[in-house]
Amino acid sequence: MNDLTSPDQGYGSAVRQGCPFNDVRQKLRRVGLRPTRQRVSLGWVLFAKGQRHVSAEMLYEEAMKERIPVSLATIYNTLRQFTEAGLLRELTLDGAKAYFDTADHDHHHFVVDGESRVIDIPAQEIGVTTLPTPPEGYEIARVDVVVRLRKIAS
Repeated sequence: MNDLTSPDQGYGSAVRQGCPFNDVRQKLRRVGLRPTRQRVSLGWVLFAKGQRHVSAEMLYEEAMKERIPVSLATIYNTLRQFTEAGLLRELTLDGAKAYFDTADHDHHHFVVDGESRVIDIPAQEIGVTTLPTPPEGYEIARVDVVVRLRKIAS
């Protein structure tokens, strides 16, 4: 559940608590990011629609529709900053296409081949029983499972 949804609204709900811009400012401050006008505006576009997966290009299009004056380079920089601060998870698919996940719960992903769709899988539906021993000086931070789907030919 993110800071912009009410706990009784359920997974993925976009019901806001209080002023959405104030909520984003508080969220940014909690992770040590200065709430600049552009960060707050982009944070509002990202988080106000609930838990989802967006690409930089998708966020840019949404920002343009909201008349937020921002460049694609600023979008990429902001997504990187939000990811480094722990507000987003980056999913790089096929070595090139990156999506940013706004969900803050433990989960994995379905990816639909041939489409720009990423679907959450609840963590309890995947069982990882053994993990390799990490190299000396490293620890496992998390395990991300991506399950690829394709449509059944009819």
